[in-house]
Amino acid sequence: MERRRFAAGIAAAAATPALLGAAPAPSHGDDRLRKAVRAALGDELDDRATARAVEPHIHAIGFEWHPPTAPLARIDFVVAYGFGNRPPAGGGDPTKVMYEPGPVNEELADTVARVRARRDVPVYAQWEIARFLESKYRMTRVTSIEPVVAPDGTITYLSTDGVAAQVVQARGKLPEGIGTAGVVGFRDHVKRCVQTTNDRGMKAYAPAGFEMPGTYDPESGQAWTRRRDLYLVHDMTAQWTVLREKLIARADSGNS
Repeated sequence: MERRRFAAGIAAAAATPALLGAAPAPSHGDDRLRKAVRAALGDELDDRATARAVEPHIHAIGFEWHPPTAPLARIDFVVAYGFGNRPPAGGGDPTKVMYEPGPVNEELADTVARVRARRDVPVYAQWEIARFLESKYRMTRVTSIEPVVAPDGTITYLSTDGVAAQVVQARGKLPEGIGTAGVVGFRDHVKRCVQTTNDRGMKAYAPAGFEMPGTYDPESGQAWTRRRDLYLVHDMTAQWTVLREKLIARADSGNS
């Protein structure tokens, strides 16, 4: 690979601040970065057509971390996705004793409360967030999305997709229809939260004008939610997995 050319493209794109949680790069810098990636990948693969096909996926997954947003007036309900938790404070078998919500989920609950203060809509919150909405804010019209508990007491915590599935099931029963979701999630998770909510058949956006929490908890019970570099790899892996499934399904259906 012509790594010098690739590095120059990265620099020309103003270091692409998406991974740093800053505002998206200007379009001209974004274009230079994408051209540099296509050129470097085309040289490495000796196949420019494939590089052109693959580069948009690399860019979308690796260099775009801001979800689409919508004003509060367009939002019919809030979906709040948890991020990490802490091991049971009193110890015990962690497969049968509920984890503690942890400070990150309290910050997510604080964000939900700020949204609700400006737009009084129903909230569907993963249990870690719902606990704080109930105890700290005494918030009404909150549906807590709980873990699945087997007859033997074994606890299965829901994935992001599992939470979205529960929400669409609940909203699908309403006579007025599902409506548009305002998604609250951890800064580096919220893009995938919006994508997952959309993939489950709900129109979804992050509420415009609200900053999402972004401080990692080094005491989290999930190793990948303790520090940013590890979480970004985890999140990109999840995005690639979903993309792979979509592309295979499209290929199987005969669409390119």
